[in-house]
Amino acid sequence: MVLAEPLERSHQQYRVKVEQYRDFRRDGFLHVPALVPRAEVAALAQLTEDMMAGRQRIPGLPVPPPSLSVAERRHFYDRIHMPHRTCEIAERFMLHPRVVDVLEALIGPDVLALQTMLFFKQPGQAGQGFHQDSYYIPTQPDTLIGAWIAIDEADEDNGCLWMTPGSQHEPIYPDCDGVTQQGDTVLSDIASIKSASHPDVERNTLAQIALQYPRELAVPAQPGDVIFFGGHVFHRSHSNDSARPRRAFVSHYCNARSRVAWDHGGSRAQYEDAEANAMQNGLHILARGTTHLPYAQPKFGTLCAANAPELYGERLDDNRVKSMMGDEFGFMVLVPHEDVAHEH
Repeated sequence: MVLAEPLERSHQQYRVKVEQYRDFRRDGFLHVPALVPRAEVAALAQLTEDMMAGRQRIPGLPVPPPSLSVAERRHFYDRIHMPHRTCEIAERFMLHPRVVDVLEALIGPDVLALQTMLFFKQPGQAGQGFHQDSYYIPTQPDTLIGAWIAIDEADEDNGCLWMTPGSQHEPIYPDCDGVTQQGDTVLSDIASIKSASHPDVERNTLAQIALQYPRELAVPAQPGDVIFFGGHVFHRSHSNDSARPRRAFVSHYCNARSRVAWDHGGSRAQYEDAEANAMQNGLHILARGTTHLPYAQPKFGTLCAANAPELYGERLDDNRVKSMMGDEFGFMVLVPHEDVAHEH
């Protein structure tokens, strides 16, 4: 009998420091330089080049007509939603083990991968105004987190991310213009806002709240840098006013033990239906750890907890409760609780 070779990690594990964990909780975001190798990020850049040139197609998306000029082809796409469901490389980056290593420390150890977006943001393309991601992707309990991978160098000229430190403590403001029913409504005095994500601060009334904070930080990034940010933090980006692209690959995740009623692409009537608001967890991929809730398998076989539990999955090896804690060297690690009788 031939025994199968044991699975091994494809990348060296990234160990999150306690200081980084504190920074994320204090500011609402964490910038991790060079988390993804540049050579891998170059493959994402090539994908966008091939798409704009019409050499590669993602199923379900139009291809730039041959009659378009080079300049028109470069502006044919703005952003693409959920490419991981039809494109192998997108699934691979959503489940990138070093990205999930950080997520495991920040919201884990159990992580569910929900959503992907590929941003092209060529010269002249618009930015996105102040918004909160949990407004668009609700999870219960709310554990949403985004991971923004820089494909190009991002700076203030070509439209890098801007974050508002401290705003992660804000509730999710409901929109009163009928765009969505999401937002906190239990708080008795919460104000409704209008036009979340609109770049005009006069039309996007969430800006009136965001701009009360004493500072807003630009977050420049190099290719392979990853910016993690919580679902409540106010953030935005400006238009690309340079001659350079500012492409990015963005994924969203939550703790795999949160209920998720969201699935991108469903009709609004279906989304608001009481039955449709039941869990949609079974449509999303278990990236790390384990869960008592349903989950999906990766379509293209990228290794993760869903299909390689012996490598990335079950952590309750001796039925002892474990939590992410700091060790004596200042790193976040999975630590068993010593005395079950003293669990709180």
